[in-house]
Amino acid sequence: MNMGSIESTKTLASILLTQNWKLALAESCTGGLVCATLTELAGSSEWFERGFITYSNEAKIECLGVPNQMIETYGAVSEEVAKAMANGAINNSAANVSISITGIAGPSGGSTEKPVGTVCFGWAIQNGSSENRVTTNTMHFIGDRNSIRQQARDYALTELIGLLRN
Repeated sequence: MNMGSIESTKTLASILLTQNWKLALAESCTGGLVCATLTELAGSSEWFERGFITYSNEAKIECLGVPNQMIETYGAVSEEVAKAMANGAINNSAANVSISITGIAGPSGGSTEKPVGTVCFGWAIQNGSSENRVTTNTMHFIGDRNSIRQQARDYALTELIGLLRN
């Protein structure tokens, strides 16, 4: 874990504890890297609720309720699926906030439209009504598989901190 992710985790923990909120993760290409990073911090059980590692399309459908038609239409690596994953993480947990990550870490699996390093993110915040507030974004990271996964983790945490501060 690099210094940035340690500081991000501590900052995120502080914000979640202040709100008395819990966090859930829905990870695909990062394979649990974000969950592992968060739970390295002692006391994380006070604010980390659970993680879904939904690497396959079947897991996204079964564990998070992502519609199969959505995956067929947009692809697993899409902001539409990232949004559905973020909603699914909240709706299938006791969390108030979630992060979803779906992408192509490589070294293979990329295409012209979605090259290796393409990662889609979703951040959902429960707002007391039936609809969660969800923000999505797509990033294109450069580097090897490990580097892309680490960049995705760091970006996901940094962006969530920014959303929670606003």
